[in-house]
Amino acid sequence: MYNPIDHESLKSDLKLPNLIVGIMLVMLVTYLVICFTLGAELQEPLPEITRVKIRTALYVVAIVSFPMTNLLRHIQLRLNQTMPLTRLAYRAEAKKRYLVTVIVSMTLMETIGAFGFVLFMLGDGRNNLIIFTALSVLGLFLYRPKLHEYSQIVDSLAIKNHE
Repeated sequence: MYNPIDHESLKSDLKLPNLIVGIMLVMLVTYLVICFTLGAELQEPLPEITRVKIRTALYVVAIVSFPMTNLLRHIQLRLNQTMPLTRLAYRAEAKKRYLVTVIVSMTLMETIGAFGFVLFMLGDGRNNLIIFTALSVLGLFLYRPKLHEYSQIVDSLAIKNHE
Protein backbone atom coordinates (compact mmCIF):
# COMPACT_ATOMS: atom_id res chain seq x y z
CA MET A 1 0.00 0.00 0.00
CA TYR A 2 1.00 3.66 -0.40
CA ASN A 3 2.95 5.36 2.41
CA PRO A 4 2.70 9.14 2.67
CA ILE A 5 5.98 11.00 2.22
CA ASP A 6 7.13 13.32 5.00
CA HIS A 7 6.92 17.07 4.49
CA GLU A 8 10.67 17.65 4.90
CA SER A 9 11.38 15.39 1.96
CA LEU A 10 8.77 17.22 -0.13
CA LYS A 11 10.19 20.60 0.87
CA SER A 12 13.60 19.55 -0.41
CA ASP A 13 12.01 18.76 -3.79
CA LEU A 14 10.85 22.39 -4.02
CA LYS A 15 14.35 23.88 -3.85
CA LEU A 16 14.65 24.29 -7.63
CA PRO A 17 11.17 25.82 -8.07
CA ASN A 18 11.92 28.24 -5.23
CA LEU A 19 15.26 29.07 -6.83
CA ILE A 20 13.40 29.96 -10.03
CA VAL A 21 11.18 32.36 -8.09
CA GLY A 22 14.30 33.89 -6.56
CA ILE A 23 15.87 34.34 -9.99
CA MET A 24 12.71 36.05 -11.23
CA LEU A 25 12.80 38.42 -8.25
CA VAL A 26 16.46 39.23 -8.95
CA MET A 27 15.53 40.01 -12.56
CA LEU A 28 12.85 42.44 -11.39
CA VAL A 29 15.30 44.14 -9.03
CA THR A 30 17.76 44.35 -11.94
CA TYR A 31 15.14 46.16 -14.04
CA LEU A 32 14.68 48.68 -11.25
CA VAL A 33 18.40 49.18 -10.67
CA ILE A 34 19.05 49.71 -14.38
CA CYS A 35 16.21 52.20 -14.70
CA PHE A 36 17.05 54.15 -11.55
CA THR A 37 20.79 54.35 -12.21
CA LEU A 38 21.02 54.67 -16.00
CA GLY A 39 17.46 55.80 -16.69
CA ALA A 40 17.80 59.00 -18.69
CA GLU A 41 20.68 57.72 -20.84
CA LEU A 42 18.76 54.59 -21.90
CA GLN A 43 15.40 56.12 -22.70
CA GLU A 44 14.30 56.53 -26.30
CA PRO A 45 11.17 58.69 -25.84
CA LEU A 46 8.24 58.14 -28.14
CA PRO A 47 5.51 60.71 -28.73
CA GLU A 48 3.03 60.88 -25.83
CA ILE A 49 0.04 59.59 -27.82
CA THR A 50 1.99 56.50 -28.93
CA ARG A 51 3.14 55.83 -25.37
CA VAL A 52 -0.42 56.12 -24.08
CA LYS A 53 -1.63 53.55 -26.61
CA ILE A 54 1.19 51.16 -25.77
CA ARG A 55 0.71 51.72 -22.02
CA THR A 56 -3.02 51.03 -22.29
CA ALA A 57 -2.46 47.84 -24.26
CA LEU A 58 0.15 46.62 -21.76
CA TYR A 59 -2.12 47.36 -18.80
CA VAL A 60 -4.91 45.36 -20.46
CA VAL A 61 -2.52 42.46 -21.09
CA ALA A 62 -1.28 42.63 -17.48
CA ILE A 63 -4.80 42.65 -16.07
CA VAL A 64 -5.86 39.72 -18.26
CA SER A 65 -2.65 37.83 -17.41
CA PHE A 66 -3.64 37.24 -13.79
CA PRO A 67 -6.87 35.27 -14.37
CA MET A 68 -5.39 33.54 -17.41
CA THR A 69 -2.32 32.46 -15.42
CA ASN A 70 -4.59 31.24 -12.63
CA LEU A 71 -6.64 29.21 -15.11
CA LEU A 72 -3.57 27.83 -16.86
CA ARG A 73 -1.97 26.91 -13.54
CA HIS A 74 -5.17 25.18 -12.40
CA ILE A 75 -5.27 23.16 -15.62
CA GLN A 76 -1.59 22.26 -15.34
CA LEU A 77 -1.97 21.14 -11.73
CA ARG A 78 -4.88 18.87 -12.64
CA LEU A 79 -2.99 17.46 -15.62
CA ASN A 80 0.02 16.87 -13.37
CA GLN A 81 -2.17 14.66 -11.19
CA THR A 82 -4.09 12.84 -13.90
CA MET A 83 -1.70 12.28 -16.84
CA PRO A 84 -0.35 8.75 -17.14
CA LEU A 85 3.07 8.07 -15.71
CA THR A 86 5.87 8.00 -18.26
CA ARG A 87 8.46 6.48 -15.96
CA LEU A 88 8.47 4.20 -12.97
CA ALA A 89 9.73 6.81 -10.47
CA TYR A 90 6.51 8.68 -9.73
CA ARG A 91 8.32 11.11 -7.43
CA ALA A 92 10.71 12.22 -10.18
CA GLU A 93 7.77 12.56 -12.54
CA ALA A 94 5.88 14.71 -10.02
CA LYS A 95 8.94 16.89 -9.49
CA LYS A 96 9.40 17.42 -13.24
CA ARG A 97 5.74 18.18 -13.84
CA TYR A 98 5.49 20.66 -10.98
CA LEU A 99 8.69 22.39 -12.11
CA VAL A 100 7.17 22.98 -15.54
CA THR A 101 4.04 24.41 -13.91
CA VAL A 102 6.12 26.79 -11.79
CA ILE A 103 8.27 27.88 -14.74
CA VAL A 104 5.22 28.69 -16.86
CA SER A 105 3.52 30.64 -14.06
CA MET A 106 6.65 32.56 -13.13
CA THR A 107 7.45 33.43 -16.74
CA LEU A 108 3.97 34.81 -17.31
CA MET A 109 4.24 36.94 -14.18
CA GLU A 110 7.78 38.08 -15.01
CA THR A 111 6.61 39.46 -18.34
CA ILE A 112 4.41 41.94 -16.48
CA GLY A 113 7.52 43.40 -14.86
CA ALA A 114 9.19 43.52 -18.27
CA PHE A 115 6.27 45.65 -19.51
CA GLY A 116 7.24 48.36 -17.01
CA PHE A 117 10.86 48.17 -18.14
CA VAL A 118 9.82 48.49 -21.80
CA LEU A 119 7.56 51.46 -21.04
CA PHE A 120 10.35 53.15 -19.13
CA MET A 121 12.73 52.65 -22.06
CA LEU A 122 10.11 54.19 -24.35
CA GLY A 123 10.10 57.38 -22.28
CA ASP A 124 7.47 56.70 -19.62
CA GLY A 125 8.06 57.74 -16.02
CA ARG A 126 9.05 55.66 -13.04
CA ASN A 127 5.45 55.33 -11.81
CA ASN A 128 4.48 52.77 -14.42
CA LEU A 129 7.77 50.94 -13.94
CA ILE A 130 7.01 50.60 -10.23
CA ILE A 131 3.36 49.64 -10.81
CA PHE A 132 4.22 46.89 -13.29
CA THR A 133 7.05 45.65 -11.08
CA ALA A 134 4.73 45.56 -8.06
CA LEU A 135 2.12 43.65 -10.08
CA SER A 136 4.79 41.20 -11.16
CA VAL A 137 5.97 40.68 -7.58
CA LEU A 138 2.36 40.13 -6.53
CA GLY A 139 2.00 37.49 -9.25
CA LEU A 140 5.24 35.79 -8.21
CA PHE A 141 3.90 35.66 -4.66
CA LEU A 142 0.46 34.36 -5.64
CA TYR A 143 1.77 31.63 -7.93
CA ARG A 144 4.89 30.65 -5.94
CA PRO A 145 5.58 26.95 -5.37
CA LYS A 146 3.30 25.61 -2.66
CA LEU A 147 3.93 22.48 -0.65
CA HIS A 148 0.28 21.38 -0.61
CA GLU A 149 0.02 21.59 -4.42
CA TYR A 150 3.15 19.52 -4.86
CA SER A 151 2.13 16.97 -2.23
CA GLN A 152 -1.23 16.49 -3.98
CA ILE A 153 0.60 15.71 -7.22
CA VAL A 154 2.97 13.28 -5.48
CA ASP A 155 0.06 11.60 -3.69
CA SER A 156 -1.97 11.24 -6.89
CA LEU A 157 0.94 9.80 -8.84
CA ALA A 158 1.89 7.48 -5.98
CA ILE A 159 -1.63 6.08 -5.90
CA LYS A 160 -1.56 5.61 -9.70
CA ASN A 161 1.83 3.94 -9.45
CA HIS A 162 0.53 1.41 -6.91
CA GLU A 163 -2.72 0.57 -8.68
